[in-house]
Amino acid sequence: MAAVVLVATQLLRGSRSWRRPRLRFGAPAYRQFSSGGAYPNVPLSCPLPGVPTPIFATVDGQEKFETKVTTLENGLRVASQNKFGQFCTVGILINSGSRYEAKYLSGIAHFLEKLAFSSTSRFDSKDEILLTLEKHGGICDCQTSRDTTMYAVSADSKGLDTVVGLLADVVLHPRLTDEEIEMARMAIQFELEDLNMRPDPEPLLTEMIHEAAYRENTVGLHRFCPTENIVKIDREMLHSYLRNYYTAERMVLAGVGVEHDHLVECARKHLVGTRPAWGSQTAVDVDRSVAQYTGGVIKLERDMSNISPGPAPFPELTHIMIGLESCSFLEGDFIPFAVLNMMMGGGGSFSAGGPGKGMFTRLYLNVLNRHHWMYNATAYHHSYEDTGLLCIHASADPRQVREMVEIITKEFISMAGTVDVVELERAKTQLMSMLMMNLESRPVIFEDVGRQVLATRSRKLPHELCALIRDVKPEDIRRVASKMLRGKPAVAALGALAELPSYEHIQAALSSRDGRLPRMYRLFR
Repeated sequence: MAAVVLVATQLLRGSRSWRRPRLRFGAPAYRQFSSGGAYPNVPLSCPLPGVPTPIFATVDGQEKFETKVTTLENGLRVASQNKFGQFCTVGILINSGSRYEAKYLSGIAHFLEKLAFSSTSRFDSKDEILLTLEKHGGICDCQTSRDTTMYAVSADSKGLDTVVGLLADVVLHPRLTDEEIEMARMAIQFELEDLNMRPDPEPLLTEMIHEAAYRENTVGLHRFCPTENIVKIDREMLHSYLRNYYTAERMVLAGVGVEHDHLVECARKHLVGTRPAWGSQTAVDVDRSVAQYTGGVIKLERDMSNISPGPAPFPELTHIMIGLESCSFLEGDFIPFAVLNMMMGGGGSFSAGGPGKGMFTRLYLNVLNRHHWMYNATAYHHSYEDTGLLCIHASADPRQVREMVEIITKEFISMAGTVDVVELERAKTQLMSMLMMNLESRPVIFEDVGRQVLATRSRKLPHELCALIRDVKPEDIRRVASKMLRGKPAVAALGALAELPSYEHIQAALSSRDGRLPRMYRLFR
């Protein structure tokens, strides 16, 4: 036993034989710093000898973030925003879209979107355009909305001259061959079929609510090409539209991540003094109509029981969207309306990231959290240069449509009521956070620069917008909501609509103090 204890003690303390000192040879070793063996005596806090002093980026006030705008002799505006990085985003934004099609067949802007980056006077095919962009690591895209058409390219900054030349050719010298127009017809036909079959009805409802709110004028015109117009639109009609709306004074060449002087030089080279494919450089007949809000209802009865995208059954739902006129993005009340929209929030009951995605927004707390049978309640704010539309989209079982509509009308009425300071501050912080996070992306900065310069010839910087958001007070929310509630509602309804209240009843609910629908008495149920 004593032997075992002795061995254990030696293992714990270490015997003399195990504590032999290491033999050292030569000069004593120095501590090796992480800078490597070349400079063994230089600590990390000191600069290395013989190495150039680094020059770090500094911020000298807000001028580093200023958007530069130059107007050329033909009326074209060139706007740029400096941003660090190897790549840039450059594009042409045009004051053109479906709202300007009152004198044409609806769907021209939709056709031009599908025909973008096709063959031009310099490039024989779309493949040749894509191969040219690939040499600079570039990608291209075209998007049309109700009031803006945008052609954009992201590529290496060294290829700026090539990119601007390509954009000029795509916008001003498209060939629009019969084969390309036929391919566009097929693409549009497929998109319309997909729009009517997809389980997410939001794009279709947005189209319907605009049609109801602005009946047969400006932003109420069809954004998607109607089926009956697909075969009627040809090259001659497209050239007639392009002649009026693809003019230099209606365009902005915007760039992010480029030198302003270089962008202006490229614009003068490729976009000034060039004759477009349709011949004339001056507009003949431009539609300058101002949006006229009418209100009204658009209903589309449809069987929604068989739209499941897979083998799992999808619940049959009826979708309702109710909207009221807000204001244009040029008005001072635009910021309070944006805060109000964020405060309402909402989402889907089964959306990724949690029910509603906004656990403290009104549509989650007052609607989705209290009424388990509602599948969706989301607020949207659409704003244009002369009008705006604040909407709430809700979805539920067809048997509970009347109750759902009453819940939504109550939420509209409560907008003009008491505004809690905590919820207002939360909505303002959330709006500023979303604004700043979105502006981390180069393509988003490009779109923001282009749209603001196109509409106002200048750009409000993010810190200016944040200051305006911080200045919003509870009385501002109540004021804009009260003003909005004095107007007529716009209603879009999709699905089984047997239980949908009449338009007059919805209007009466939005004019009441509590948002309740008028009572209905039935002899038979």
